[in-house]
Amino acid sequence: MNRYQYFLKRLLLVIPTFIGITIACFSLTQFVPGGPIDQYMARMQGAQGEMASESTVSEEQKEALRKEFGFDKPIVVQYWDWLWHDRMGMMRNSYKYTNKKAWELIVERFPVSLIFGVTGFVITYLVCIPLGIFKAIKDGSFLDISSSIIVFIGYSIPAFAFGMLLKMLLSGTQDWGWDWFPLSGFRSDHYMDLTPWGQVKDVIHHMFLPVLCYMIGNFALLTILMKNSLLEEINKDYVRTVLARGGSVQRAIWGHALRNSLIPIATGFGGILTLMFAGNVLIEKVFEIPGMGRLSLEAIVSRDYAVFMALISVTSVLALLGNILTDFLYVIIDPRINFKKS
Repeated sequence: MNRYQYFLKRLLLVIPTFIGITIACFSLTQFVPGGPIDQYMARMQGAQGEMASESTVSEEQKEALRKEFGFDKPIVVQYWDWLWHDRMGMMRNSYKYTNKKAWELIVERFPVSLIFGVTGFVITYLVCIPLGIFKAIKDGSFLDISSSIIVFIGYSIPAFAFGMLLKMLLSGTQDWGWDWFPLSGFRSDHYMDLTPWGQVKDVIHHMFLPVLCYMIGNFALLTILMKNSLLEEINKDYVRTVLARGGSVQRAIWGHALRNSLIPIATGFGGILTLMFAGNVLIEKVFEIPGMGRLSLEAIVSRDYAVFMALISVTSVLALLGNILTDFLYVIIDPRINFKKS
């Protein structure tokens, strides 16, 4: 199977895989207790000053709600309506934000997660790849060992816990801390009154700590992966051949071993599509960033399945396309790679 046939096959497989993922998630939302009807009744009863119990709502009211939400139809019909008529759920009204459709909420939050996700992803790779190369070249040295200790200390701290620690130290939440960075949010209240350059600085000021927390979660894994991959390539016969023919160490490493060592690193590049859309749930929650990750958490907690399923549909497509992007990067890094039938 040549590469064109392989990528075409992978693209075609996106469709049945997407349908399988969304059917599974859609079916689960039908059986999880405390669904949209229960949430709606609780809000309605709370507005009336009553205890939120099913006994205060008649069967007729429950049936009317089921019909309004479309839950009175067979699950196959419900799924088809969601997939086709509601454009993968994008055109459905949010159960929590009744005056907004799912796509409107996604469009509002998307730029925030785009900036957060892409910035964190790019900076992580720009730092970790050179550091991993440096550690491989200086393997066993004092700098290699000391940097490994620092890397693994950072890796041992969960990203959300590190975020809370940074807020205490650098956002003025404690008397002994420094008030250097904003406590929460994506931008200041006076953001629109700033100059274009002032707006850029304001966003950077707000995103510095969240991006730093994101890097901590991936720092050790990517750095050590880069180091071990390069060390493995350096010890292979083709590198020894270059050295035996009079080639310099720099040429053997930078001209031959480095390119092949990037193949495992390329695996993570496919995840950028999902990351820039979905964001990071825990970090966005800690810093109260109005991004896609926080929106997905709010949709799950409030049983807003209209928004939740819309998010699932988009992230599923992006994840599947990201896997294809990873294979494409493999070919760019090493043209010798050939996809054959198993």
